[in-house]
Amino acid sequence: MEGGERAVLARLMARLPVAPGGAGLVTGSDDLLAAERWAGDDAAAVSVGGEILLLTIDTAVAGVHGDLDVLSVADLGWRAVAGAISDVAAMGGEVQHLLVSVVGPPVTDLEALYDGVLGAATSHGAVVVGGDLSTGPQVVVTVAVTGRMPRRADGRLVRPVGRDGAGPGDVLLVSGPLGASGAGLRLLRARRCSLDAGAHDDRGDRAEAAAMEAHRRPLARLGQGAAAARAGASAMIDISDGLGIDLGRLADASDVGFRLEDLPVAPAATEDEAVGGGEDYELVMATSDPDALYRSFAEAGLAPPLRIGTCVADRAERTLHGRPLGAAGWEHPWH
Repeated sequence: MEGGERAVLARLMARLPVAPGGAGLVTGSDDLLAAERWAGDDAAAVSVGGEILLLTIDTAVAGVHGDLDVLSVADLGWRAVAGAISDVAAMGGEVQHLLVSVVGPPVTDLEALYDGVLGAATSHGAVVVGGDLSTGPQVVVTVAVTGRMPRRADGRLVRPVGRDGAGPGDVLLVSGPLGASGAGLRLLRARRCSLDAGAHDDRGDRAEAAAMEAHRRPLARLGQGAAAARAGASAMIDISDGLGIDLGRLADASDVGFRLEDLPVAPAATEDEAVGGGEDYELVMATSDPDALYRSFAEAGLAPPLRIGTCVADRAERTLHGRPLGAAGWEHPWH
């Protein structure tokens, strides 16, 4: 297939069936069916037994999704789990179970890899219930996740938040500063080069250490996603490939543009890393009622989300500080 990742995905999506979709709170069996979301969002949402079940799957390939020159196989296992769970967070759901498939050369340290897998599962409140194992030329970790949408105190299910609900005038916010993971990769590679040259292993200041940890052992924003969903966020996506490209995906799905006035940059990160670094797993949220979002975060004991801009009617307008913001970030080079 030709045309790059987005073009390939568009052609494949055109071949898949479309879910009914829906809006608002889910209150009955008809609403359960209407709230289903299939391909096109971070996770699929399907109605099962009076609940909205969330399903997603993600793959981490050594050398593509993780540089094993600076990461351990345990780090790769952790990152695979966190990245998959982040898709549930981006829908506003709760994570439940994981299936983990591992491919790798016979010399792969599977015990260490599973230390990372199980550590990440425990940290996110998930349980590994099965999987698969095969030999192959490089390490590949695939994680399938089941989750569900939470209920309110009155028993009503909260609708899953897709990418396509933002409208002109909606406020755009992120769940935290951006660029830490990209900075962490840069710092890990610089440290490796220094060690190869015989330099002393100086891990730098606290901000640099935090950035390296953000790259090695990221955390999905499950609490933030659930708080946004309860507050009625109109659209949401996780930042896995970079703010530029992921916000562009939300804008494309919602048929809007955006005007960004602020860019919260993580300590030790650069503006370029905040825009295109990827793998932060912070959430971008659109809402017509930002006060409700702030209240929901406060009630959950979370740091307040950070306003970055607004959605606009002209889908061609995509700017940061008045300058065009391209689709900065990672795309797989399909040809």
